[in-house]
Amino acid sequence: MLDDTKNRKLYQEVLVQINEIIKEDDLKVGDRLPSERELAERLNVGRSSVREALRALELLGLISTRHGEGTFIEESTSHHLVEILAFFILRDQKSKKDLLEMRKIIELDAVRLAAERMKKEQIQKIERLLDKTEQRIKSGLLPVQEDFLFHQYIALATNNYLLYRIWRSIIDFGRTILKDSLERHGRSEISIQEHRYILEALKMKDREEAERRMKMHLEKSQFFA
Repeated sequence: MLDDTKNRKLYQEVLVQINEIIKEDDLKVGDRLPSERELAERLNVGRSSVREALRALELLGLISTRHGEGTFIEESTSHHLVEILAFFILRDQKSKKDLLEMRKIIELDAVRLAAERMKKEQIQKIERLLDKTEQRIKSGLLPVQEDFLFHQYIALATNNYLLYRIWRSIIDFGRTILKDSLERHGRSEISIQEHRYILEALKMKDREEAERRMKMHLEKSQFFA
């Protein structure tokens, strides 16, 4: 069933063919996908390739896995760009650098929009998060999840669903880089102070200052060195 395509990794071809299976089986939102084993047999590929393809779809929110029940189709939007972006992100090693550059672009645009659109309760939510982050650092723990949530709250505050979905896809593939950055000596303490500077700019609804602070934060995190 699979074409001999040299320019795409196998799991990328599997992604295409899973979409064909969904059409062939007339599966709708809420329907269960064939099992990993069934997909591997129908496509005549290894289960590892199927597993990788399913993970990409799950990161995009196009499917969800329920323990003990199986994998189900989730409702997607008309923004097919998100799906196209997934293929681009996952293509090859060079895409890792491209992904990081893309994250920088999105983070800076997101913080500018958030400065205009963030509501009072969202500001308060970030304040509570930063207090929790400080306690985690004082306990000698690495605030990886808290760091992720800080940036997520900003992306959500843009009230732009497409921007958030693209941001989420990119950040999920960059978690290892985030962890490596925070593990540098003293970086966690510096990072949370940078977060507070960003938050102050958001409170003031200062787009330029929020963007400037975010840019400094990302550069000092050495994501883009």
